[in-house]
This record gives sequence, structure tokens and C-alpha cells, in this order.
Amino acid sequence: MEVQQISVFLENQPGRLSAVTTVLQDADVNVRGFSVSDTVDFAIARLVVDDPTRAIAALEQQGYIARTTPIIVLELRDTPGELARILSIVAQAGISINYAYSLVSTYVAIQVGDLKKAHELLVGQPVHLIDQEMLAQMCLPVSASAPALARDCEEPIDKEA
Repeated sequence: MEVQQISVFLENQPGRLSAVTTVLQDADVNVRGFSVSDTVDFAIARLVVDDPTRAIAALEQQGYIARTTPIIVLELRDTPGELARILSIVAQAGISINYAYSLVSTYVAIQVGDLKKAHELLVGQPVHLIDQEMLAQMCLPVSASAPALARDCEEPIDKEA
């Protein structure tokens, strides 16, 4: 079982990632997860989307260099040590992990050049900023498609608070 990841090559300049996500929005493509790796001049945006074929077509039509790569997506239990357990299985088989990232598409971590200014800009937007304490209290439900992984969550975090 595999999922197609899209890699988009970008100049490391303000607004480039925003432009890519706007192209996907205009093509009615939903981003399920992403990661961005940078160098001084360039960046690689890796995206998991609901329709990779439509995404690639839209990106290439706008002049982006985009490629697909097969990846494995896992749904883990929200318990301490679960990630270590899964990574150990792969490591013990002698398989290298080239990179990894999370696909929780509604919680996004961004590292920015001006943390204070970005925070001030986002406070008034329809988005919930998460602090360290809230992160520690999260109890993420596992989808109905994987009931064997369900965790007992007394009270999930209230994202509306």
C-alpha cells in the first residue's frame, strides 16, 4: 500500500510556498500533509494531497517542477513510544528512512524568520494558535478505519477554545 507524494522545487523566497498552495486550492486539491526542506537558495516542498494527478497537472501548468514519489503513510496510536516502536521495525530490517513528516493536516508547525511578527499577524486570523501546554494535552482520536488503534481519550482538546 503506497501513497503518492508530490515534491515541488522552489526558490527559497517569501511567498513561494503560498503560491504553490494557492495553485492547489484553485485546482480544488486538498493538502493532507506537507514538509518543506530548505537550503540557502532553494527549497523542496513535499506534499501529500487527495488527488496527486490533478495537483501535478495544475502545478506543471503554472511552470513548477513537480515530481511524484511513492511513500508509506502510517496511522499511529497516540501513545508514548509508538513512533519509536514503528521506526525500530524498519531499522532492524536494515532499511534507511530518508525523511519523515507528520500528516496531521489541521495542526501545522512553521518555523519563521520573525516569530514575534508572525504571531502578531496570526492572532487576529480564524486560526487557533497552539502553545506547548495545549500540545501536551492533545488526545488525537484515531479514525474509524483503524479501530484496533483506538486510544482511550477522556476529553480531546477543545480546538474552539
